[in-house]
Amino acid sequence: MTPPFEDNCESWSIGPSALAVLIFEAALNSTTMFNHSNIRIPESVDRILRLLVVTPDVHRVHHSVIIRETNSYYGFNPPWWDRLLGTYKVQPEKGHLGMTIGLPQFRDPKRLTLPWLLILPFVGDPAGYRSTVTNKD
Repeated sequence: MTPPFEDNCESWSIGPSALAVLIFEAALNSTTMFNHSNIRIPESVDRILRLLVVTPDVHRVHHSVIIRETNSYYGFNPPWWDRLLGTYKVQPEKGHLGMTIGLPQFRDPKRLTLPWLLILPFVGDPAGYRSTVTNKD
């Protein structure tokens, strides 16, 4: 015997549809691959693209060792959130060629191996990040 309401109920779910999640994840991963790529886009094209998407040159600033630059680009795309909230940086302080990328406590080549990177979340010192970047600012 079926409950009386079963025939009248099409779907009882809360949240986005599976298709919406799939589209979001495809967009997220595509844009992440794009803005983490190491491609050179002509400056004239990059200037126009920056209005719509986070380009590799725009996002690279977020990987700088300078805290004001590291603490930028909180949204993955579009770049409007960072412009609106004041975290948008047009260029790195020392230019792209002079910019140092990465955190100082992660520069030891012995610790840049796959096994070390896999255990890092369990043995890393998050306080090291705060003290390192605070002294750089």
